[in-house]
Amino acid sequence: MDTERSLLNRMKRIEGQVKGIEKMIEKGEYCGDILIQISAVRSALNKVGGVIIENYAKNCIVEKLNNIDSEDALDELLEIILKYNK
Repeated sequence: MDTERSLLNRMKRIEGQVKGIEKMIEKGEYCGDILIQISAVRSALNKVGGVIIENYAKNCIVEKLNNIDSEDALDELLEIILKYNK
């Protein structure tokens, strides 16, 4: 699946960014630069999460709507979104 491959590639880039941050801390680099990199990692993770939520809403929820009560399926989707946004 292209989406899965794309997400895994994004996660590997994020992993590399996190390792880069670790090295920056070890080297005692400027705190502002480290914080900018942390912000970039957060943003990248949010994008991955957004793609997964979109996929869930378009695919998984449709399947659940066919198998369980539509209100229960929507409640589950909302619960997942709320937990993700904590």
